[in-house]
Amino acid sequence: MANHKSALKRIRSSEKKRIRNKQYRSKTRTFVKKARLSIESGNLEEAIANTRAAISQLDKAADKGIIHKNSAARRKSRLMKRLNELLAQQAAQ
Repeated sequence: MANHKSALKRIRSSEKKRIRNKQYRSKTRTFVKKARLSIESGNLEEAIANTRAAISQLDKAADKGIIHKNSAARRKSRLMKRLNELLAQQAAQ
């Protein structure tokens, strides 16, 4: 256990940040999961709306430093790749 005043404060502040980051990470994962599931279901309008929301949430998490910017970019790229495959599939029909 920490003995110095500054170390005790660091423990308190780290715990607050951990809880806040956990909330944002969970929220981001939920948005990405909704987008992925709507793409897989084939509902184009819902898929586009959910993908936009997920991308926005990923950008917010990256701006706050909760996830790395490259990680957010990679996840956005994978989502858009799946969405574009759905769009191509819908156009082919």
